[in-house]
Amino acid sequence: MHYFTKGLGVASLALILTACGTNQDSEKKHEEKAVTEKTEEHAHNHEHKHHEHDHHHMSAADKKIYEGHFKDSQVKDRELTDWEGDWQSVYPYLQDGTLDEVFEHKAEDKGDMTAADYKKYYTTGYKTDVSRINTGKEKIDFYKGDKKISGKYHYDGKEILTYKKGNRGVRFIFKKVSGDKEAPAYIQFSDHNIAPKLAEHFHIYMGDDRAQLLKEMEHWPTYYFSDMSGEEIAHEMMGH
Repeated sequence: MHYFTKGLGVASLALILTACGTNQDSEKKHEEKAVTEKTEEHAHNHEHKHHEHDHHHMSAADKKIYEGHFKDSQVKDRELTDWEGDWQSVYPYLQDGTLDEVFEHKAEDKGDMTAADYKKYYTTGYKTDVSRINTGKEKIDFYKGDKKISGKYHYDGKEILTYKKGNRGVRFIFKKVSGDKEAPAYIQFSDHNIAPKLAEHFHIYMGDDRAQLLKEMEHWPTYYFSDMSGEEIAHEMMGH
């Protein structure tokens, strides 16, 4: 009777320990799942941090800057990380008619040109064979269809330009220091910002002659984040 009771105690203890182990494993898996979900959520939020657009009206000061009215003292140097991300050309959306509503909106809002005139103007501006641009801390990848060319770029200063209408803009310039021969020697970004700020879209000027690029006023390929749809891009455009 003594040994039977002792044996039963050991068996019961084994069952208890097994149950505890099972519960601990379950709790561990639950914790690991929670950590994984939290990590994935953080990554998702980080990936879309640029897309938390402010759809409210701009402040009067920001609107003045956006329209090109600012003081030289307001202009500050910027790093390539202001344009970090995966970007798509808007030119295909112009070609397939997705942006037609944008041109109609501009024609109704400003009344200085017809929608057809606006489309013609932006066709010249947006035209490009670089369908995608991926920008890192120093490296920029340019995609022409399936072909990728890359370069490492360092900051090469900023230039304030005055336009015929009297407003102004700033080009932030980066010079290639290494990379593929086909990659442009100079990149000039224009995104309506004049000081450090994450870009929501940008116009880009690419070429091998720094001074000549500064004279380019009619051709400015434009890029928005690659995970945005054409409809979302059109909505953003009409919001400015």
